[in-house]
Amino acid sequence: MTSDTAPAPLPAPAAWLGYGGVLPFAALATLCWLAASHAGFWFGLLLAYGAVILSFVGALHWGFAMTLPGLDSTRRSRMMAWSVVPALLAWPAVLLPAAPAVATLLLGYLLHYLQDQRLCRHADLPSWYLPLRRHLSLAAGTSLLAGVLALQV
Repeated sequence: MTSDTAPAPLPAPAAWLGYGGVLPFAALATLCWLAASHAGFWFGLLLAYGAVILSFVGALHWGFAMTLPGLDSTRRSRMMAWSVVPALLAWPAVLLPAAPAVATLLLGYLLHYLQDQRLCRHADLPSWYLPLRRHLSLAAGTSLLAGVLALQV
């Protein structure tokens, strides 16, 4: 469970891989603006990357469900069931028009972050986990919004 103390230091691999995963979001959103004549192409890549990452974060809960000690079978089953919801949101999002696609992915990131908060209240996860997930979700969401706004100008 998370505590009221300061988060433990973020391990270097988690920092490099987590924040490194923001680079494609930021780069593609920037390209939507700077290479406006190809904004649709860059946005398509951004949307696909956002869907893949949303599916990835959902899978974290499957892993937690398999490995966290002290979970009863009901909680384990619910966590596994939840873990597929982000992928079920991400998959159709790539088929939708731009604005509803981004709205769907943003909803998925928000719901997943709320599930992360819930999980951290009941599980002994590293104290750096939730702040990292918040930062990465905000970066993903901001990039997706920036990309879809570029299509509107």
